[in-house]
Order: sequence, then structure tokens, then C-alpha cells
Amino acid sequence: MASLEERLDIAERMIRMPSFRQNKGLGNEVGYYVFDYPAEKELVVRDRIEYMKTKNSKATDGFELVVFDLYDIIIDILEQEGFMEQCFMFEKKKGLERIVKSVGNLLQINDDASLIVQYIQERTPQEAVVFLTGIGKCYPLLRSHKVLNNLHQAIDHVPVVMFYPGKYDGQELILFSEIKDDNYYRAFRLVD
Repeated sequence: MASLEERLDIAERMIRMPSFRQNKGLGNEVGYYVFDYPAEKELVVRDRIEYMKTKNSKATDGFELVVFDLYDIIIDILEQEGFMEQCFMFEKKKGLERIVKSVGNLLQINDDASLIVQYIQERTPQEAVVFLTGIGKCYPLLRSHKVLNNLHQAIDHVPVVMFYPGKYDGQELILFSEIKDDNYYRAFRLVD
């Protein structure tokens, strides 16, 4: 089995290939991918993604690498809506489970018109490869299969790669290699 660094090298080469950006999934839709990795290697993966983003040039590569940290998106939306302080107070009074439900309702996480999906959609250019990061930081506010399901309905012109701190076998997502998220069949493993 390849090391994480070798898998990241392969991933970087793959996204640079024009055929990757034109890749069609089983139903002839643009490809969705999961790059799974051990959660304890989060900082290695973050550094590599930052390196790829810095190195990317649309003029040279033919695409723009767009990185969305889902946690940062949630914080941005809560701040724009003026709900951050209310969230802190609400969590103290009602507990984490209730705040998870309230934030989920605010973000419309279960809807096709999720605020997170809208955020990503509005900021994704035509010629792009989208990287989704921050999944681990979002737990338990956000479930990765929900994001992928909702994005699949909205973004179909560019490939999307979710960097997942856990395991994905092509069907089952297991966050931190311990918490069963849910089944998701539409994504391919980016690198075995």
C-alpha cells in the first residue's frame, strides 16, 4: 500500500490531467471523489493542499484549484447572519445536541438549497477543480454524505474532491475511522 505522501503525489498528478477534469461518473455526471486518510495526518494533508493551491496557475494548468474549508464556511455564514454569539449562549443553555440541530436548520443542511451549497456554487468558476476540506472540524455539525448529496445536485460542471479524515471504501464513510457517517455510492476513491 502506498504511503500518504505517495498517494498525495498521485492525487496531484491526477487533478492536473485534462481527462480528470472531463471525467464522467457512472451516470455520465462529473466525477465526485473522496481522498481518505488517517485523521492523525490532518496537518500533513492541509499543508499539501495549501502547497497545491499556491502552485496552481489557471494559465499554466488550465483550471483553478478552489479549496473550500467547510468549517470556515459555516463560521462565515453564522457571522454574516449575526448568530455566533447567540450560538455560544444557546449552547451553554441548551447543550451541544440542540445547537447542532439549530445550526443545521439555519444552514438548511438537509435541503437541496443548503446555504453551504449556495456558498460553494457562487464561488466556483467554470474551469475548476474543487477541494472540500474541514470535514473533521465540522463534526458533529455537518455530515459529509449530506454535503456530497446536496452538492451533487448543484455542481455538475467541475470535479469535486472531498478530503476525508477517516475511511472510505467506495460505499461507506467512517469519520476518524471510528464513526460511521453513512453510505455514499456516488463518489470514487481518488487514490487507493
